[in-house]
Amino acid sequence: MDFSLTSDQNELRSLARQILTDVCTPEHLKQIGATDSATDLALWRTLADAGLVGIGLPESVGGAGLGIIETSVVLEEIGRVAAPVPAFAVMGLAANALVAHPELLDGVASGETIVTAALHEAVGDVFNPATVVVDGKITGTKVCVPHGLLAKRFVVSAVDGLYCVEANDPNVKITRQDTTSGVPDALVEFKNATAKCLGNPGATADLINRGIAAACIMTSGACQSALALMAEYAKGRFQFEKAIATFQAVSQRAGDAYIDTEGVRLTAWQAAWRLSEGLPSDEALLSAKFWAAEGGWRVMHGSHHVHGGVGVDRDYPLHRYFLLHKQLELQLGSTQPSLARLGQILVNS
Repeated sequence: MDFSLTSDQNELRSLARQILTDVCTPEHLKQIGATDSATDLALWRTLADAGLVGIGLPESVGGAGLGIIETSVVLEEIGRVAAPVPAFAVMGLAANALVAHPELLDGVASGETIVTAALHEAVGDVFNPATVVVDGKITGTKVCVPHGLLAKRFVVSAVDGLYCVEANDPNVKITRQDTTSGVPDALVEFKNATAKCLGNPGATADLINRGIAAACIMTSGACQSALALMAEYAKGRFQFEKAIATFQAVSQRAGDAYIDTEGVRLTAWQAAWRLSEGLPSDEALLSAKFWAAEGGWRVMHGSHHVHGGVGVDRDYPLHRYFLLHKQLELQLGSTQPSLARLGQILVNS
């Protein structure tokens, strides 16, 4: 399968890469990490001004009217620098669930409004929510809501479908949840809060599929950068008057990391492409999620292994890719849940 991008898509990649690499220096990211939200809202608005935040949204709400592939191009570049912006929450999850309700997307493409999705619950899995809605009032608790402290509204999964809830509803309680990446999530409690119906359980499944594709694409970007750091370090680190890249064990570890990185990248793009074409994609998405979780884990650990103590120095960029991978791995199903669902699909096919 040919995964080559068009000339326009390559120009889009170049634009995103230029903006992100110019801003996301180690020094800048360290400064952002010391803030309360650990989120670079200025960079988010810069991306929005360049038309990248709304790349996949309709032109009627300020977007570019493009598709999943173009959105994936931007998300991969964001993952490549581990930019602390709400890309996964907005572009990967919530915004597309609100397309049928333009009034709920006001300010999203311009970067002024952040929306996110509340999908995970403390008990059970993301595919079988326990949150309930009765007479337009929603009750339930969601955990690990990405950028939930900054969100103006939540897209919430419930037993009977997908709903939108305003963050300023007096019956919504938002509590900070600190994460290993330093960018906080939120625990959100809904107690008879007003909920607007967005769709049936099929809409929830569509949202989760888009989210899985986004998480895999961002993981692909992070793995590519971790692999590049490994290669650069191995060529420049000398022991016994030789670059460690010439040592057989090091070259084998780097080779394995390259194979895994390609596995993550190819399966992620195949899943995104099938979604963009409206083709059956459940198997491709779960395969991609497995590779992103398991293969990504091996890439990150391999890179840390080759770096030794340098890899865990917080002034060195490698740890950011490791932490981003771990956070994305646990969103929407990690290795074992993804394999279990894939196995069930294969058994039933």
